[in-house]
Amino acid sequence: MYRTHTCGELRAAHTGTETTLAGWVQTVRKFGSITFVDLRDRYGITQLVFSESLNQQLDEQPLGREFVLQATGAVVERTNKNPNIPTGDIEINVTSYKILNKSAVPPFTIQDDTDGGDDLRMKFRYLDLRRNAVKKNLELRYAVNRAARNYLHENHFMDIETPFLIKSTPEGARDFVVPSRMNQGQFYALPQSPQTFKQLLMVSGYDRYYQVVKCFRDEDLRADRQPEFTQIDCEMAFVEQEDILTMFEGMIKHIFREVKNVDITEKVQRMSWDEAMTRYGNDKPDIRFGMEITNLKSPFTGDDNATIAAAGFKVFDDAQTVLAISVPGCSEYTRKQTDELTDWVKRPQIGMNGLVFIKCNTDGSFKSSVDKFFDADKLKQLAADCKAQPGDLILILAGLEERTRKATSELRLEMGERLGMRKKDEFKLLWVLDFPLFEYAEADGDEPGRWVARHHPFTSPKPDHISIMINNNPVIEDQANYLSHPYAGIKANAYDMVLNGNEIGGGSIRIFQRELQEKMFAALGMSDEEARHKFGFLLGAFEYGAPPHGGIAFGFDRLCSIMGGSESIRDFIAFPKNNSGRDVMLDAPSEIDAKQKKELGLN
Repeated sequence: MYRTHTCGELRAAHTGTETTLAGWVQTVRKFGSITFVDLRDRYGITQLVFSESLNQQLDEQPLGREFVLQATGAVVERTNKNPNIPTGDIEINVTSYKILNKSAVPPFTIQDDTDGGDDLRMKFRYLDLRRNAVKKNLELRYAVNRAARNYLHENHFMDIETPFLIKSTPEGARDFVVPSRMNQGQFYALPQSPQTFKQLLMVSGYDRYYQVVKCFRDEDLRADRQPEFTQIDCEMAFVEQEDILTMFEGMIKHIFREVKNVDITEKVQRMSWDEAMTRYGNDKPDIRFGMEITNLKSPFTGDDNATIAAAGFKVFDDAQTVLAISVPGCSEYTRKQTDELTDWVKRPQIGMNGLVFIKCNTDGSFKSSVDKFFDADKLKQLAADCKAQPGDLILILAGLEERTRKATSELRLEMGERLGMRKKDEFKLLWVLDFPLFEYAEADGDEPGRWVARHHPFTSPKPDHISIMINNNPVIEDQANYLSHPYAGIKANAYDMVLNGNEIGGGSIRIFQRELQEKMFAALGMSDEEARHKFGFLLGAFEYGAPPHGGIAFGFDRLCSIMGGSESIRDFIAFPKNNSGRDVMLDAPSEIDAKQKKELGLN
């Protein structure tokens, strides 16, 4: 037996117990004739005491960091207790020990405040995983997984595996493809999600399905993306939207209660996509703080604020839209600070030409960067339009609608971050509903402008919008005025769950009739032949009594990272890829040899 207890298990109640521990040497401290060793395993750290009788043996075979050590001795009470660790009241008086394996000097210190950079730690990920900070992340991931599975099991969901080698039907992100040796010149694809399989399971009568499943997308990476990621994938039959929202609002609340001991008792707020875009500038708003957007000029509603329209200020006059946020308590910003904000919005990632500010001073006066065009009465009216209070700083952006709205949304989030309003220990959930069913992809070269699915091509329109889709031709005759086409107003029976400004889950009520599904494929520019080639199996299944159904998929990695207070999902994946999609530990992807290529029929 290598051990009788773990390194995180022993307490004062075990005093006098003979024990054997095994683990990794964290530190070695020699004080005269006594040596102290901190021994670490997955469960914690226990201090070992080597008395003078063992020192000669230690001198002959010195212990080093990360040596694998087995030690036997009695549990005794520490005279100098350590309140920072659970085992801090005891130590082990070692009577015998054995070095099970030596270790080379690690390339970085294996502790929370490590000196290893990202690339180095990813290359030696098996060492990085020994660090307590990483271990806690994986423990949280496991706890979320366990809580989700328990909830779904209690609600009669069945865990059913679906294939990883499937047919390539690229719609959106690029597929990863796998060559077939037995069918040379043909390829499998790795699934971007199990979407069609879970719909087929509903047709098959398995009315409550789930899977904690790997998905694959060949897309450019960032902090919250990996080429392979995990979803909590769920589907239900004989349900309407309200059934889905209730079920999975319950699941997320259960996860928070079980994992974070956070009891979310209030009903999760709901907001339409139109409302989210108007109030916050994006479809996944962070509602932990206010600072909502004020629309001073809109190309769609014709709402040109009289105060700005009468000013003769060319920047506003020539702009498609003018948007503002009121930042609380920042009227004291210096010229240097407002100049820095102007430089911030001019960055390529934001893409604006400049920034207008109005200081609402606490004495009731106003100072702005456009005093030449707006007198005190006009500034006062603008402040009232923006619901600004004395002491606030109004920030205004103007330009093209889509760019300006996105930039204002980013500016709002940046100011919320700077003012400490986006607390990592505060969690705010939101449902965003009634998305547009279609987006318009502008003409590209010889390709005319066309409709694309905002979610995916299996999402059903809202029930009262189905007739619009069935009874209208999807062809866009007037590309310049696509917004006037009936399809532009069709709303999807879709929903996203948002947590602290991050989409953590998305789903929809699905199309389940063949006629409507064929109409959707036609709207996306697919010929009948192409639709049958790509999705004939699904269209055929709809001929055999497909029930009404819908579902949702949660970004498991992203949910874990937010609950763990991290910006990056890589921190919660045992063996992640870097920003170039490489596994630097395995050195993958890599070349394959000529023999393998020949077997696969590849040049």
